[in-house]
Amino acid sequence: MPEMPPMGAAVNLGRMAEFDGKTVLITGGGSGIGLATARQLVDAGANVVLAGRRVEKIDAAAKELDPTGDRVLAVGTDVSREDELDELATRVRGRFGRLDGVFANAGMASYNPISPRADVSDAEFDRYVGVNFKGAFFAIQKTLPLFDKGGSVVLNSTCLAHRGMGLTMGLATMYGSTKAAVTSLARLLASDLASQGVRVNSVSPGFIRTEMFDELAPTDEARDVCSQLVPAGRLGTPEEVAEAVTFLLSDRARYITGQDLGVDGGLVASQPMNPPVQM
Repeated sequence: MPEMPPMGAAVNLGRMAEFDGKTVLITGGGSGIGLATARQLVDAGANVVLAGRRVEKIDAAAKELDPTGDRVLAVGTDVSREDELDELATRVRGRFGRLDGVFANAGMASYNPISPRADVSDAEFDRYVGVNFKGAFFAIQKTLPLFDKGGSVVLNSTCLAHRGMGLTMGLATMYGSTKAAVTSLARLLASDLASQGVRVNSVSPGFIRTEMFDELAPTDEARDVCSQLVPAGRLGTPEEVAEAVTFLLSDRARYITGQDLGVDGGLVASQPMNPPVQM
């Protein structure tokens, strides 16, 4: 009798075939959660389209994921511009013909360390809405015609859509409120698109150690403060969010739609005991 592979190896082989023949679009795919999700999808057999405003980032990510260029396509795209999203849809159709999934991940956030309650300008307001909400809405609208056999859409929201952090009327408020619109959009689209066989869900990450997070919390002290707010006692990783996104995109989640999945170490639902209570 031939020797059986270890149990872990058998599981990995199953995951490798999970997305064979499927194509998934990821906006904001050049770094952080988007890139981590792309890695998992490529490992699971998917073709992946990386869209992002920073062309050098998505080009480098595509070469890292697929040096041959056969299964990963990078398309420079500002999601706040409809004409560029039209071009993105055209490029996807020309290369892969169709889509099976979309991860609307592109987003922006900034923080004023001098005055977190600083006035938000008209231009800043429009930019947040344009990238975080309008970009998600039109990325889905423009690519829906590429779904011909049902599929799955996942939108990236945030824990700030569910819990305030005391940065009232600052730029963090703009980030949280536009992402709250994304969470609502996922629920509404889940109903609207059910008849087309398209599932729609969202994820709400907490404090995840990405480039964007490090820009907002640039020191060890700032990151320690954030960690102390999390019941799990640490920051999350992009890979941990990517696991949730990959699950929601997969057929394993075929009976899940209209849901928001928190990936936040308990940040929204619980409160850490500090100092810990000795039981």
